[in-house]
Amino acid sequence: MTLPIKPGISGDESSPPEWKPVRRVAVYCGSAHGNDPAFLGAAVALGEAIAAAGLGLVYGGASVGLMGAVADAALKSGAEVIGVLPDVLAGKEIAHAGLSSLELVTTMHERKARMAELADAFLVLPGGYGTLEELLEVVTWAQLRLHDKPCILINTGGYWDGLLAFLDTAVAAGFLKQKNRGLLRVAGSAEEAVGVVVGGVS
Repeated sequence: MTLPIKPGISGDESSPPEWKPVRRVAVYCGSAHGNDPAFLGAAVALGEAIAAAGLGLVYGGASVGLMGAVADAALKSGAEVIGVLPDVLAGKEIAHAGLSSLELVTTMHERKARMAELADAFLVLPGGYGTLEELLEVVTWAQLRLHDKPCILINTGGYWDGLLAFLDTAVAAGFLKQKNRGLLRVAGSAEEAVGVVVGGVS
């Protein structure tokens, strides 16, 4: 699965991406709350910050875990919230019944492609395999110049420190270019992450 190369993206790795105005952000995060209350706090803060910035939220469509928390907080604060959920997960993840819009798709691949199509930036909270897979895919697409949208990791309580250390190891071992390592930005809080995408800081 690939995204179409957008106008203005040459495919030349030497040309840094220019961020476009952001209207909606995709949030990837866990369908559980996690053991640290800070994770839930970060999800609520992110939903509120997205709404306060006048942005819309695109996410995986569930009512549970951090996914549900960020959606509920954004909705309560007046933001548009679009969920994208595969039919097979509608029962397992419990589809959110109060969204601005809930799109049901056939496959996980369609879910990710649709979320990427709707969003102008990608923000990542703590999560498990699914969250990690979604994060690495959109960053890989950025590396391939299939999109020029910001990818920002919200490192709540140092949750992603292990991943960041791995990426540094990949650079040192020659499997990841330093300039591509920089495609994944890191924010210490939800408010900082939203401030980066609104401010267009690359």
